[in-house]
Amino acid sequence: MHDDQLLPAEPGVRAIARELYRHAKDLPLISPHGHVDPAILADDKPFPDPARLIVVPDHYITRMLASQGIAPAALGVPALDGTPVETDGRTIWRLLAANWHLFRGTPSRLWTEGVLAEVFGVGTPLNARTADDVYDAVAARLADPEFRPRALFERFNLEVLATTESPLSDLGAHAKLAADGWGGPGGRVITTFRPDDMVDLDWPGWTERVERLGAGTYAEFLDRLRERRQAFIAAGATSSDHGHPTAATLALPRDEAAALFDRALRGAPQDGDAERFRAHMLVEFARMSVEDGLVMQLHPGAVRNHNAALYARHGRDVGGDIPGPTEYVQALRPLLDELGTDPRFRIVLYTLDETAFTRELAPLAGGYPAVFLGAPWWFLDSPEGLRRYREAVTESAGFYNTAGFVDDTRAFCSIPVRHDVARRVDAGFLARLVAEHRLPLDEAAETIADLAYHLPKRVYQRTVHTGESA
Repeated sequence: MHDDQLLPAEPGVRAIARELYRHAKDLPLISPHGHVDPAILADDKPFPDPARLIVVPDHYITRMLASQGIAPAALGVPALDGTPVETDGRTIWRLLAANWHLFRGTPSRLWTEGVLAEVFGVGTPLNARTADDVYDAVAARLADPEFRPRALFERFNLEVLATTESPLSDLGAHAKLAADGWGGPGGRVITTFRPDDMVDLDWPGWTERVERLGAGTYAEFLDRLRERRQAFIAAGATSSDHGHPTAATLALPRDEAAALFDRALRGAPQDGDAERFRAHMLVEFARMSVEDGLVMQLHPGAVRNHNAALYARHGRDVGGDIPGPTEYVQALRPLLDELGTDPRFRIVLYTLDETAFTRELAPLAGGYPAVFLGAPWWFLDSPEGLRRYREAVTESAGFYNTAGFVDDTRAFCSIPVRHDVARRVDAGFLARLVAEHRLPLDEAAETIADLAYHLPKRVYQRTVHTGESA
């Protein structure tokens, strides 16, 4: 990556940004929200071929190619319906290289080229002519023990990596990591409690999952979830994560919630039950957070599995989701009325609807001590999206009601590149404030270090009943 990549073009402001970036560049990485498979680090086996490492699991890449008529099966994406998929890594890589022009100007290109250059030391531009040379260079690195997952974790300067698991997970990979001194409370790899599949009545298989949880009544359901949260805390969890379709919250009377649960378990839900139950369970989970200290994260607004054909063939999380508009002010009011000023509660809010940053989210974070703003996420995780975020939220929420950067990725090797992009964008934003005499240079230097490292450590740490650090 060029030394000045993403820094302001104006020479005077760029010089300030260079100085500020220097204060953040080498700080350890805190990755408090992501989807890396913990088994990668627990097993510490060599990564597979370059295509299975960089292309197959990255739905940003496969989505773009699919938009141009290249079937995910041709890219090796596993199929649920028995459709044959490409298994030769070199063939998949050549297909990516032949279509690399599709990624011009996208964050996917920025991240992927950063991974090739910064992680694997391969600076050859990717195209159809160089496909095999790049593939062979990366494959050679992957055969080196220094490029195994744990060795790369150390080289990335990762201080902590949070993965995301269902309440039904046995957390076996985390147990192995803990036994090796990598996991558990205070460990380098921790889990995150993600209960969406237990509270979304619209998610196929809900009744079977409730049965596996061991809950036959609503009271048992809440008790089993509390127990699983304790198991997650024992595996190092400091937060929960909730990816609901909307931000709706609702505090139902106990008997009404129980009746709704019973209807769903019998397979006879009424219209609106699914949204009401999700909304009510957000309040229940917030109450649990007060009890056990897990920081709550809310990621609403994704219209899941919008591409029905893609979902039928390949399942969830392969690029078929679309952002939708999201309302927060009235949606969150029931939860915030109850817990928004409780010092034991902390919630980090994300959005896929950036029109909500200035209008709703920044004022909410500026008005409730329990509320923090999450970083631009998913479709908004881009250089321009990150810049717009700072411009949209800083005047109402400042810097210290935000929660730092999250990479939100399944692509392990992209983590340091994504964090570096965020640090460069923040350096540019702060440099403009300094150049306009709105912020002294020493305060800007302190702020960029806080945004990159200190704020996420503070916001995402678990809190005990008194509100003190655990």
